[in-house]
Amino acid sequence: MNKLNLTALSVALFLGVNTSAIGDEMSKPDYKAAKEGISAMYKSDQSTCKAKTGNAKDVCSEEAKGREKVAKAELEVKNSPSDKYRYELRMAKADSAYDVAKEKCDDASGNAKDVCRKEAKSAYVTAKADAKVAEKTSDANTTAREKSTDVRKDAVTDKQDAAYAVAKEKCDALAGDTKANCLKEAKRVNGQP
Repeated sequence: MNKLNLTALSVALFLGVNTSAIGDEMSKPDYKAAKEGISAMYKSDQSTCKAKTGNAKDVCSEEAKGREKVAKAELEVKNSPSDKYRYELRMAKADSAYDVAKEKCDDASGNAKDVCRKEAKSAYVTAKADAKVAEKTSDANTTAREKSTDVRKDAVTDKQDAAYAVAKEKCDALAGDTKANCLKEAKRVNGQP
């Protein structure tokens, strides 16, 4: 089996492991095996790059580093899903894309190279800003959900208290056991202690 097929097999195996449901924390042996798979994939990618020359070799090397960085970040998201790790994954993708784009710009010269680098920088700034927006939006949504839950609980309590006051007032028109049963039923229906 040649190195290209071995690399493709490693990537396919890693992606197969990587696509299981997010939210399932990995066991330590699975985490370690996935991390070793990432390292093996990186070494294989780097050995493929050694066969190249010039800037193509540099681009290949940056792509390999980027794939490794993104794969490690994806592994952290899979192992411990959180807003922090999702942000770090977005940043790893942005950093990797920027590093590769900058390296590809070295094939150009003069104004074309300058434009290429400016475009790469612009895409990088955009990706970083999008990652920050996603992080802050996630934080805001979490806060809003928590506040919304509190408000809903308060609203339910207020409604039950108001409905109980009405039912209690209606029961006041009754007397004896009928009144006692009415109050007992009003408490039960309106969630009163």
